[in-house]
Amino acid sequence: MEITSATDAKGEIHGRVTGQASAQKQAQDMGVDVPMTPAAQCFASAEVTAPAVPTGITTIAGVGTATTGISYTQTELLELLAIEDPKVRSLFLNSAIERRHLTLPPPDAAGGRRPEPQGDLLKKHKRVAVEMGCQALEACLKSAGATLADLRHLCCVTSTGFLTPGLSALIIRELGIDPHCSRADIVGMGCNAGLNALGMASGWSAAHPGELGVVLCSEACSAAYALDGTMRTAVVNSLFGDGAAALAMVAGDAPVKGPRVLKFESLIITDAVDAMRYDWDSAGSRFSFFLDPQIPYVVGAHAELIVDRLLYGTGLRRGDIAHWLVHSGGKKVIDAIVINLGLARHDVRHTTGVLRDYGNLSSGSFLFSYERLAEEGVTRPGDYGVMMTMGPGSTIETALIQW
Repeated sequence: MEITSATDAKGEIHGRVTGQASAQKQAQDMGVDVPMTPAAQCFASAEVTAPAVPTGITTIAGVGTATTGISYTQTELLELLAIEDPKVRSLFLNSAIERRHLTLPPPDAAGGRRPEPQGDLLKKHKRVAVEMGCQALEACLKSAGATLADLRHLCCVTSTGFLTPGLSALIIRELGIDPHCSRADIVGMGCNAGLNALGMASGWSAAHPGELGVVLCSEACSAAYALDGTMRTAVVNSLFGDGAAALAMVAGDAPVKGPRVLKFESLIITDAVDAMRYDWDSAGSRFSFFLDPQIPYVVGAHAELIVDRLLYGTGLRRGDIAHWLVHSGGKKVIDAIVINLGLARHDVRHTTGVLRDYGNLSSGSFLFSYERLAEEGVTRPGDYGVMMTMGPGSTIETALIQW
């Protein structure tokens, strides 16, 4: 009932937008100039080959990514971590992951890898997240044809460690960014948080047309692992990799070639609120991440609901979406999304490619996919795309974009 009510409300909103577009045309026919809201401009111009960007609508201006320097195959990791349990080895070898970038502890005298204490993991998070974050931010600005001096807002995302002052402050200091730069930090929201940040930063951009904002996701996942021999930690250890990704955006009529961000939709599956969590393990004196084995099925079962809600009122169907940028959450998660949304394997080629080459990069995974799509050069003016991320809550976040 709650979803139906929300859907009805959205229908009323869209009705006003459509009505305004119609009323404006009638007024123009009579020689009267009536301004149109940004939302009305978007959907009124949905069929235009190269739609103009109305004030208040955010456009993606550039993307950049970075990883740590050393990568390992899954087989190499099994040997380095001295994992012999057949079930755990199977997790690594059947993950659809070939390589991951990780920052492992140095070997001990016997050549093994001992678990790092929580204090060392927090130090690793700070060092690696800042290093990767700076690299991704600079690559993003280069992609956007901008410089550090152009940056007016920085929204940082991380869940692999806790920092005060936040990652944004450390990045600003490290790169010598204008200290008056607006900033925000999203901490602890997990793999879905990149789209939460995009929503917040889009709001900032809409309020500051013409000024450059950046979302930066920097996840040092090798600072959030545990080697305790349990299946709980084995699942996590087989999946995640280190990586950072940044997305630049600007609102208004700036000459930007990237897609416009049209709308967002969110869903929290409260019945599965504990299915993904990062909590304190008293026995191990460290934080430990937990993934419920049912997560792929929970996420898959709700994928249709959230995507249909995203498209409601736009006149679009799932078949009208040319590009799908889905979080590389794991083989089973991707399979569940493909099956429940009726997608082709080609639709998630970048999602599976990022998983294969990097593993699960947490909040920035979908931006690695976006970068690959941008480099592929297959998008056309007027194409629609859907961004989708999943994470703790259990949460599914979506965004509708148009080139």
